[in-house]
Amino acid sequence: MISLTDTQKIGMGLTGFGVFFLFFGMILFFDKALLAIGNVLFVAGLAFVIGLERTFRFFFQKHKMKATGFFLGGVFVVLIGWPLIGMIFEIYGFFLLFRGFFPVVVGFIRRVPVLGSLLNLPGIRSKAHLLYIWGGVTKFVDKVGESNNMV
Repeated sequence: MISLTDTQKIGMGLTGFGVFFLFFGMILFFDKALLAIGNVLFVAGLAFVIGLERTFRFFFQKHKMKATGFFLGGVFVVLIGWPLIGMIFEIYGFFLLFRGFFPVVVGFIRRVPVLGSLLNLPGIRSKAHLLYIWGGVTKFVDKVGESNNMV
């Protein structure tokens, strides 16, 4: 089991609440107050989990400046009151920033009892007899799950 410091435990809580508020804010038709709270909690939680210096180094690497600009620009746009446009920027920046972690996440999900059994079904894995949309989703999941590019 991974041992966490008290600061990292607080960071995990902040990040979890941030994701909850972001999700809840999107469910409630992009409520700007909930999205702003979620953004602040998510970024603060990330800083608590990995530390301020590592957070700064992660966001401001030279090859991630475009992604950082979109993500933090989206946070700023949400904070000034345009939640839909800001969330579009944020989601794009988030995928650019964290695309190296997606193979790890998909690999983890494949080991979770219920979700993993669904992703590892022969029909889904081989993409036979599936709807076009579901086939595209599983193709994407397989591609992301098999990628070893940790950029």
